[in-house]
Amino acid sequence: MGRAYEVRKASIQKTGAAKGKLYSMYAKEIYQAAKNGGTSLEANASLKRLVEKAKKEQVPSDIIKRAIDKVNSGADESYESTRYEIFGPAGSTVLADCLTDNVNRTVSDIRAVINKTHTKLGAMNSVSYMYDNICVVGFKGLNEEEAMDALIEADLDVLDIEMNDDEVLITGEPNDLFAIKEAISQKLPNVSFDVDELTTVAQAKISLSGEDLETFNKLITMLESVDDVQNIYHNVEL
Repeated sequence: MGRAYEVRKASIQKTGAAKGKLYSMYAKEIYQAAKNGGTSLEANASLKRLVEKAKKEQVPSDIIKRAIDKVNSGADESYESTRYEIFGPAGSTVLADCLTDNVNRTVSDIRAVINKTHTKLGAMNSVSYMYDNICVVGFKGLNEEEAMDALIEADLDVLDIEMNDDEVLITGEPNDLFAIKEAISQKLPNVSFDVDELTTVAQAKISLSGEDLETFNKLITMLESVDDVQNIYHNVEL
């Protein structure tokens, strides 16, 4: 299996959050996307994508509507994206992406996790250079050759394309996400994208065991409990 399959199977590391945290995550992301690009779904592709993802994850419509209406009402909340780079046990690494309205609070929460797990917080780019930012699009209705034809017709180069059972998985550069989806939609009208991700993957994976694995699992679990953590990426095969 190729890289897209691995991303689909394991490397898109979302926080295993309870519903309440999941709803809060989407509410903040949707609000920020609407504030930055406008509240019209048709005019704001990023907002439209977020709303579609939220619905697929069964986020209630009223939460989505309130987040967008907050922008229309003139509310002026401000969220900042921050990334924390962490060295775990035995060569493991973690990226924790946060969306916060209080950076000092978030830093404090992350440092508390670091101290309790005896891991190390790295400087900017000390870990992230070992990861790649990619997009992954997955859908059914075409075979690999037909999907490739659609991409060629749109003059698009991608990193990988493969079949996983009857699903086509395309891996590309992050900036090409909307172009890839548009090319496939032109070939297959009314297509439903089962996978629609902007994500981060480790260039190489490692295995852990014993106390190292226990410490790593504790680190991930505690990071997931931090309210401002949106996504977690790591280099450990689980």
